[in-house]
Amino acid sequence: MFIKLAILFITIPICEIFIFLEAGEFIGIWPTIMIVILTGIAGAYLARTQGFDLLQRIQSTLNKGELPTNELVDGVFILAGGLLLLTPGFITDLVGFLLLTPFSRNPLKKVTIDLVKRKIEKGEIIIGGM
Repeated sequence: MFIKLAILFITIPICEIFIFLEAGEFIGIWPTIMIVILTGIAGAYLARTQGFDLLQRIQSTLNKGELPTNELVDGVFILAGGLLLLTPGFITDLVGFLLLTPFSRNPLKKVTIDLVKRKIEKGEIIIGGM
């Protein structure tokens, strides 16, 4: 796991720098900088609105006497998407927008839940135990 994370933390910044350089050469430095700033602002706004909507859904689910499990998974994706959009870069912005928009988040959520269920069944993840 450490090796995978190390590779990820090395390759993503290299790819981001390469894309910055290519975008700067293709459309110019100021448009590239403006795109990065605007995606950060749009990401913060989208994360905020999605977050407030999520809080209302959690409150509604709790008022029904149910556990807000689906909403909590959404919350993790919204938090991750917001953080990725605040991080400068085109790749992180793309992934951040995918995590923040409900039409792309829902399929990702289903895949993630299925993956976690399989890992629990295999015993790779232990819930509530020692």
